Amino acid sequence: MPRPKKDTVFGPLKPAAETTLDKTTRIVREITEGEAEKRQIKTARLRAARLEREANTAADAPAEQPKRRGRTPKAAQVKR
Repeated sequence: MPRPKKDTVFGPLKPAAETTLDKTTRIVREITEGEAEKRQIKTARLRAARLEREANTAADAPAEQPKRRGRTPKAAQVKR
């Protein structure tokens, strides 16, 4: 005769009840994962819009030349 086991003698074990700490942890993880997903979607949308805007402005406007740095008008008016 085979030796009896816990499952055969007492039936299947019940899973441990979820504690208050487990509930809080689960809910916080769900909230943070949801916020992270929303943030990633928003970032991707904004990045695509920025790249599209930059592509449109680069094609429409000629490249601007850098401004020359020189004496300011006030410096030219100062008498020494």
